[in-house]
Amino acid sequence: MKILIIHQYYLEQGGAGISRFNQFAKYWTREGHTVTVVCGMAHYLTGTKPQKYRGKLIAIEKDNDVTLIRTFVSDAYNKNFLGRMWGYLSFTVSASVGVLMAGTPDVVIATSPPLHVGIPGLLASWRWRIPLVFEVRDLWPESAIEVGVLKNRFLIATALWLEKKLYLAASLIPVLTPAFRDKLIDEKKVPREKIILLPNGADMDLLRVTTPREIMRQRLGIENAYTVLYIGAHGIANHLDQILDAAALLKDRADIVFLLMGEGMKKKELQDRAQREGLKQVAFLDPMPKEKIADMIEACDAGLAVLKKLDIFKTVYPNKVFDYMACSRPVILAIDGAARDLVVQGAHAGVFCEPENPHDLKEKILFLAGNREKGEELGRNGYSFVTAHYTREALAETYSNALKLITNQ
Repeated sequence: MKILIIHQYYLEQGGAGISRFNQFAKYWTREGHTVTVVCGMAHYLTGTKPQKYRGKLIAIEKDNDVTLIRTFVSDAYNKNFLGRMWGYLSFTVSASVGVLMAGTPDVVIATSPPLHVGIPGLLASWRWRIPLVFEVRDLWPESAIEVGVLKNRFLIATALWLEKKLYLAASLIPVLTPAFRDKLIDEKKVPREKIILLPNGADMDLLRVTTPREIMRQRLGIENAYTVLYIGAHGIANHLDQILDAAALLKDRADIVFLLMGEGMKKKELQDRAQREGLKQVAFLDPMPKEKIADMIEACDAGLAVLKKLDIFKTVYPNKVFDYMACSRPVILAIDGAARDLVVQGAHAGVFCEPENPHDLKEKILFLAGNREKGEELGRNGYSFVTAHYTREALAETYSNALKLITNQ
């Protein structure tokens, strides 16, 4: 089977961030499928573009057995809302050219967000009369509207029209959470038979410890501290101010440390606030390649997942919670809804605290810091749950079987 993937944020080798499709593509080529990916030149966390792509509109390269067609994305992507919109639109145009260079595939997968990736997906589907798979990793445009970054009525109406068009055109719609599935069926009136549940899962073959915990803790200067780790974007939706609020409440506890690893448009603002308020127990770290993430998680005592307190985020499974569980670390979860059902109720792998409630977050951290054996038990539960239900290799097989059905292969 010849699979064409359109993914604006497909990682470079050794890149930091979400590697879902890098893993899927690897497993699919192992099965004997031919995989081509049309993807952007800029990294989604930093918005930066490697020097080798500067001045280029298209760059074709190989990632082991996967063919990558890297296409132009504006350098303004991570500067502000207008820059991000231009980043989306510039990729939409360049990716539409890229798909026409991809040969003749049997199926095309467009993975969203951003919603605009569906446009080159539609183009490929029409051009070669092949099935379109439109994957929903986040509910767009609802999440952008609720966060407050999308306010223009014309843009909202256009996005809703495109969303409806893509759901109608798609032969298969993979979604990451049961809440996404229910929302599409109940509110968007998408036929149930089009939808398949394929959560993010964990990269078990990448999440392997290569540096002993004691050495990593020495390098980080956290030998004697209970350390809470946040990995991920530092953006508006993440609302990491609530972590700093909790750190301020724990200012007198030098034995409790917060590590925030990642990039995003709010990072500088958060760093300035931490310095201004003297939050010495908060450290900001650069992103790491996925192959090194396990060392970082292993060195810490708990993993933190937070988002703004919005109803739309009651539908999500943050990728980071799978990574924390895969590394046997308890999850401190300031996200209600589907994530709480999965992590706290289903896996018994963490503790829940009310989003944007720093006092509750403080109390949950103190609870785990004072009950190390309970934290270890939650970590073991998470590892067992992920390995039994949510490995990327098993999910890749389920995905490819679904592709075979819609392509009659």
